[in-house]
Amino acid sequence: MKSVLIVDDHRIVIAGCRRLLSKGGDYELFEATTADEAFIRFAERQPDMVILDLGLPGMGGLEVLRRLLTEDPHCRVLIFSMYDDPILVARALQAGAKGYLTKNDAPEELIVAIEAVLAGEVYLSHSMARELAVMTHRPGRRPDLTPRELDVLRLLGQGLALGEIAERLGISYKTVANTCTQMKDKLSLKNTRELIRYAVEQHLAL
Repeated sequence: MKSVLIVDDHRIVIAGCRRLLSKGGDYELFEATTADEAFIRFAERQPDMVILDLGLPGMGGLEVLRRLLTEDPHCRVLIFSMYDDPILVARALQAGAKGYLTKNDAPEELIVAIEAVLAGEVYLSHSMARELAVMTHRPGRRPDLTPRELDVLRLLGQGLALGEIAERLGISYKTVANTCTQMKDKLSLKNTRELIRYAVEQHLAL
C-alpha cells in the first residue's frame, strides 16, 4: 500500500481527492491544510508521495516544495493547483516537483498522475506539455524598481497572495496593492498574473 499526503487548504478538495483515490487504488491517505501541518505530517509519516497545492496560506507553495525536498531529496511531489500558467509549471519542475496537474483537468487524470509519479515518472497533462514545449523565455531589460517593489515582485513569483505579502513584509495590504499598481505601470503589464509571469521569467522568484 502506497501512502499519500494531500496538502490543500480547502477541505472540499481534500475530500474530493480522497473519494477519487478510494476508487482508483489502494492508498493510505494523510492530509494537511497548512504548510506547518504538512511538515509535521511529512516528518511523522514519511509518505511515498505528496499532492501539494501552490496556494497555501502563510507560505508560498514553491517554498513548501523546496523545504520538503531539503528534508527528503527523494520526496515525490505532485503539484495540484488552480494556476495553469506554463511558466509557473516550469518553475515548479525546476524546483523539483515530479508532476503538475491543474484543478481544471479531468478528475480521473489525478489517478493517472499519481500512478506515474509513484512509478518514478514526471507527469504533465498533454496540453500543459505542449505549452511548455513551445514556451520560450525572453528576459528583457528591467526598469528601475525600488527595493520594496522587488521584494513584492519576488514574493508574487513565489505564489503568495497580496495579504500574505503584506504580513511577510510587515506593511499594509493597501501598500502592497499600490506597489503592484506602480509596477504594472512601470512594466506595462495589465494584471497581477502578468506580474507573476514577469517575476518568474526574470528569475526573481528564487
